[in-house]
Amino acid sequence: MATSLTLEPIDLPEDAVEVARIADAWGVKGWFKVLPHSTSPEALFSAKRWFLQPSERGAKTFSGTLLLKIRQAKDHSDTVVAWAEGVDDRDAAEALRGARVFVPRSSFPSTGSDEYYWVDLIGLQVINREGIALGEVRELLSTGPQTLLVLAYEQDGKAQERMIPFVSAFVDKVELPEKRITVDWQPDY
Repeated sequence: MATSLTLEPIDLPEDAVEVARIADAWGVKGWFKVLPHSTSPEALFSAKRWFLQPSERGAKTFSGTLLLKIRQAKDHSDTVVAWAEGVDDRDAAEALRGARVFVPRSSFPSTGSDEYYWVDLIGLQVINREGIALGEVRELLSTGPQTLLVLAYEQDGKAQERMIPFVSAFVDKVELPEKRITVDWQPDY
């Protein structure tokens, strides 16, 4: 670990969600470039406390979980740049390269009507209007004009995958408390 990096170990909050990775140092005053996992990185901007864990691969300059108190985060081209307490020069920022950035789900900004965070949709059961189970949301994919729900299900004992556009033409209702999404979709589509 670079000697100029002074961050304290901490436990990862139970509701922590990985939202980004630190790409590299940016400039000479301790700023660093962040690659958000979302095209709308509001969680990065609203949270003033980020929790870092080292990359699964590559050189590890720290271990465990570190608390990063954010002084400033802003959009820069297609990424985010940030500056934090205890990261005061380029060497300290470089020591964070590859780190995984987590923020507590509780610090995400509120969503509007019919807006959802992807992390809240993963794991939901998807059924159609007739009550037929279509699968469980494993992930979401952004294809540009729309987002796709990627469902995992079994058929004849084999793991299968189904994709459904996450658009109002096909999605009737999202019920987060019931962990269910109702869609206008048939199993043979």
